[in-house]
Amino acid sequence: MIGKHNILTLLFFAVLLAACATGPKYDTSAIDLSITPQQAVVESEALQGDQVLWGGIIIASANLKEVTQFEVLAYPLDSSQRPLVDKTPLGRFLAQQEDYLETTDYTQGRLITIRGILQGTNSGKIGESEYTYPLVKINEHYLWSKQNDTPDTSFRFGIGVMIHN
Repeated sequence: MIGKHNILTLLFFAVLLAACATGPKYDTSAIDLSITPQQAVVESEALQGDQVLWGGIIIASANLKEVTQFEVLAYPLDSSQRPLVDKTPLGRFLAQQEDYLETTDYTQGRLITIRGILQGTNSGKIGESEYTYPLVKINEHYLWSKQNDTPDTSFRFGIGVMIHN
């Protein structure tokens, strides 16, 4: 028989563990997770209007006339929908958020996860090369915190002082 004290302790640790969970948890039931940015360019007419869940590293951000636009180098996502930057990139895409977002928060090198709707393609350049980007209208996005931008594989538990170089 489990005592009342043990149940409360178990419940406390379960709540504590749930509080440590980070990142978005978008409903993916209506999203084809196999669509990549490269595929969205090749099949742009057939996929227009489809929902996607993509993430990656912000290459550039800009406030345009009526939207904030991000250029993102896409990577596969892990189970918490965080970009796996140690994997092979999946191509680039443009994502547009209606209205104004502060681009100093969305700087080059930050990780972002975006759920949105494919809106066709836009032509642009990467250096001197022509490039066709799939365009995503953002429904929801998650900007990963700066401290979480670099994966940390160490495990820490305890009370005390920790010093980082």
